[in-house]
Amino acid sequence: MTGQPTAGDFLADEARALLTRVERLKPFILQETMLPAAALLPRTLVAIEDLLLCERAKLHGLGQSYLRWLAGPGRSAPVTEQQRKFTVIRLRLNEHLAQLDLFADAITQRSESETGLWLSGLDVAAHDALRLNDGVGEMEEVPVICYLDRGPGAAIRRARTRLPGGVANPVAVIRVPRERMVGHGIASSLVHEVGHQGAALLDLVPSLRAELQRRSQSAEDAWHCWAAWISEIIADFWSVAKLGIGSTLGLIGVVSLPRPFVFRFTLDDPHPFPWIRVLVSAAIGDRLYPDPQWTQVARLWQQMYPPSTAPDRVAEVIEMLEPTLAQLADLIATHVPARLNGPTLQDALAHESRNPDALRELFTESTRQSAARVRPVHRFAMLGQARWDRRLAAGQESRVTDRMLTGLAAKSTMQMAMSTARIPSAISERQ
Repeated sequence: MTGQPTAGDFLADEARALLTRVERLKPFILQETMLPAAALLPRTLVAIEDLLLCERAKLHGLGQSYLRWLAGPGRSAPVTEQQRKFTVIRLRLNEHLAQLDLFADAITQRSESETGLWLSGLDVAAHDALRLNDGVGEMEEVPVICYLDRGPGAAIRRARTRLPGGVANPVAVIRVPRERMVGHGIASSLVHEVGHQGAALLDLVPSLRAELQRRSQSAEDAWHCWAAWISEIIADFWSVAKLGIGSTLGLIGVVSLPRPFVFRFTLDDPHPFPWIRVLVSAAIGDRLYPDPQWTQVARLWQQMYPPSTAPDRVAEVIEMLEPTLAQLADLIATHVPARLNGPTLQDALAHESRNPDALRELFTESTRQSAARVRPVHRFAMLGQARWDRRLAAGQESRVTDRMLTGLAAKSTMQMAMSTARIPSAISERQ
């Protein structure tokens, strides 16, 4: 029978047990099973694995250093100091596991054959939505990974923000609500979150907020409100510019809530209260793609939630905000981001191919021939317009979206495989 262990012996055993757990953590490529078409884009997977392996190596080094210290100068250190150093390492392990779990949620779902294909297709669409129009300048490319979760709205953990432990997130992680899969509104949720990433890359929020604050005369006027909400408004602008009326329809699907929530006014939430937010979206659409449909969709929203039913204080706020909607949309559309050095946001994001008439024509053509050569976000815009025009039934839209996302996943996988195998481009053209 051995003697009672010292505190140092006990902590050394605990440190070895911790290191054993670290060593049993495997890269995702060694433990996740999924269809090839559901796999992450290589750049995304490399960025995630590189971060996790680097953090794991640091953690292993800390543990080994602690054991050496404990066997040497730390042997005679106070027990409280021995315990403090071990606790720091254990906390670092928990931070690393939190990093791992963040990405595991997104990657494990790709083992579900249908869901995995949808997510892979959404990755492709998100990457497309982050692109600026040709000829307006370059923006840093950011890997994007999507996953599903509960809740009515989407969310993003942007690239370059801090993960547990303080390390920079190497990819943008977009959480998509399950209730939006797969069909009406999925593109609106996705591109809104992409807009947050794009706004951060172009540093839009500080410059737009400063411009709005310059117009504000008091802490209670309309421009002060718009300045408080601009981070969400610019993401909605990005979405409308890319998707047209499909963005506003998707937004209505998210914010169609019990009346008290629709008229819940606060400046503490970065989101405009739902009632005015839909009108902002419609005003942006009318500024970028003029058409009577924007007045019609705004009128429809007001029929569902008559402003006369708003609380007196909110009714006063609505009366203050409504006259400035067109000016707000114009201010954002004509804003010149410093990082683009000349082009306006409208130049960078909106495109004539997403005018309502152009989308209607594209939908007519797509019924006679494949739309596979049309870029993903443009196709989503076409479907949203067809939904508003009642040329596409809900069930049909869901089936079309399913085929679209699956096709995007398959096409991107084939392109990567052919690039790696150096297969001639003529073969790619026949796919």
